[in-house]
Amino acid sequence: MSTIPNPLADLSAAARTAAATSAPSTVAIGRQGRGTGVVVGPDRVLTNAHNLRDRTTQVTFADGRAVQGRVVGADPDHDLVVLDVETADAPPLTWSDHELEVGDTVFAAARGTRGHRVTFGMVSAADRAFRGPRGRRVKGAVEHTAPLARGSSGGPLLDAEGRLAGINTHRLGEGFYLAQPADADLRERVGLLAAGTHIGGRRLGVAIVGADETARLRRRVGLPEQAGLLIQGVVAGSPAADAGLGEGDLVTAIDGTAVRDVDDVWDALDAGGDTVAVEVVRGSETRTVSVTFTAATEEDEA
Repeated sequence: MSTIPNPLADLSAAARTAAATSAPSTVAIGRQGRGTGVVVGPDRVLTNAHNLRDRTTQVTFADGRAVQGRVVGADPDHDLVVLDVETADAPPLTWSDHELEVGDTVFAAARGTRGHRVTFGMVSAADRAFRGPRGRRVKGAVEHTAPLARGSSGGPLLDAEGRLAGINTHRLGEGFYLAQPADADLRERVGLLAAGTHIGGRRLGVAIVGADETARLRRRVGLPEQAGLLIQGVVAGSPAADAGLGEGDLVTAIDGTAVRDVDDVWDALDAGGDTVAVEVVRGSETRTVSVTFTAATEEDEA
């Protein structure tokens, strides 16, 4: 006698697998459970950078242990941080080898003040973007519908086999959520962070005024209309300062690519080499300034 497929039974079985697999590996971040993390290796816990208030934080495990963890590697531009904390018997989750696609079944896990929680949803969109803690655009996120309560960010997004398919990051509202998928880029970043590497995108070391405000300020002082972004301030000792960029300069292009907003600046810096050509208008004169990067800074705005 042939058996009739039961999709609901299959879904329930997958949910139980996701719950059982993720429970010992999902941790609470902070004394009040302000975030969630996931064990990714021996004595290594991954979470969102925005869940931390300083370089140490309490990590609470499934067995109730509350241990102080410290940052071993941070990538705030991508909202990621790895903590060095005694994981004891808590196993790391297995990375999924499946690239998430629209329509895939997913489960979101979190650990908060009320314990472990697993919810069901589906991938509703791909190639979304969100803003990291410094305001930088993070591309390539997946959107899903697995409900997340407060304190769930940084927790695992699981595939139907209970494997780590992504890191939940951002609540969109109206029942939609964003996660960074566990693709090759994320795995590489996590590996570097776990090994003690701090990752930071190139930064000029300037404060930049948005396009609308730039246009208004130029009109106010009688300068002709010109597309670009106005430098409002320069950090002492930064690559921009060393290159001679100054307050009042209008940045119009980087390595030949026009800049219309701060995202264009970041994209151009990421695509450039150790030296980039910054085209600026100073007063009525157009000039090109070579900016060389030797090390990433943490305080700069762009």
